[in-house]
Amino acid sequence: MRDHRRHHRQIASLRLLLFLLFLLLWEISADLGWIDSFFFSSPSRVVRQLIKLGLDHSLFSHIGVTLFETVVSFLLVFLISLAAATALWYSTRLSEVLEPYLVVLNSLPKSALAPLFIVWLGTGTRTIIVAGISVALFGSIISFYTGFMQCDPEKVTLIYTLGGHRRDAFDKVVLPSSIPILISATKVNIGLALVGVIIGEFLAARRGLGYLIIYGSQVFQLDLVITSILILCLIAMGFYKGIQMVEHHIRKRIKA
Repeated sequence: MRDHRRHHRQIASLRLLLFLLFLLLWEISADLGWIDSFFFSSPSRVVRQLIKLGLDHSLFSHIGVTLFETVVSFLLVFLISLAAATALWYSTRLSEVLEPYLVVLNSLPKSALAPLFIVWLGTGTRTIIVAGISVALFGSIISFYTGFMQCDPEKVTLIYTLGGHRRDAFDKVVLPSSIPILISATKVNIGLALVGVIIGEFLAARRGLGYLIIYGSQVFQLDLVITSILILCLIAMGFYKGIQMVEHHIRKRIKA
């Protein structure tokens, strides 16, 4: 256990060191003129931009909007995917009919659908949430269903042999054995939901980090653009670490 904790501390320290070296190189490159700070900004300019946004109380408003839309999109994707994958597992005929359509819908460029969502739903939070769902939903259903189908068939047969029904097989064998795959898919889904929300904010928002990126690019405030992108990176990292903590907790309970 001590070696395991030491290993995690070393990894965390190396990650932090790499990030600090990147910031240092970025700042030095801007100060020495190796890169044009107007186009590429610099850590000091990003900090000044953060202070400016914080003083006019708009920073947390934009972050809060993007976080809310992403979390709602992610939760809806998870719930809909779980329900749909369960229905596909229960009905072999339904899965055979719908699987090609799911593959086709998952292959569509979701950014092309965003203008349609605006026409159908108008602008606002609802449209952005739907855009976030559309990016992750179909791939998530396929991943969840694939995980269900990869469970040990001998264990399912044992449930039937002992007099259990299909629901018993799903509750006691299929779903528990699929938890690692569900968590892995969830790690991808949270990032895809964030991407979908930003695509929606590009086109149909007046608040949010996606709106700040589009606004900053239009008025050539590239410090604002890069600051918003860095905040998005921190949000994505926070989501990933949160799901990773849940994963570790679940693995500990399974081992116990």
